[in-house]
Amino acid sequence: MSTRFKPKFNIKKGDSVVIIAGDDKDVKKPRKVLEVFPDKGRVVVEGANIITRHTKPSAQNTKGGLVKKEAPIHISNVKLWDAKKGEATKVKRTRETGKLVRVSKKSGATI
Repeated sequence: MSTRFKPKFNIKKGDSVVIIAGDDKDVKKPRKVLEVFPDKGRVVVEGANIITRHTKPSAQNTKGGLVKKEAPIHISNVKLWDAKKGEATKVKRTRETGKLVRVSKKSGATI
């Protein structure tokens, strides 16, 4: 991504999201965001984009072998989950008492 301006995303660590594109697409199953990389525009989502790593034995991992873990996916492939409506939603930012808050466009509830 461009390094001129710092990107602003509406998705944060710990949010519930649905995957709207890719191999793990499931619009009805909310998943948790484990990590966000705003400079790369990617997120790590629980149980999505599972990759297999071949690891050598080390002091921490004495056995080594195959390790399955989540890899980052592009932030445009996920959408925030609105628990009140029970579906995915877009988000707008509004100011309430001097603080920026995220508001669901479908239900109008604060996220």
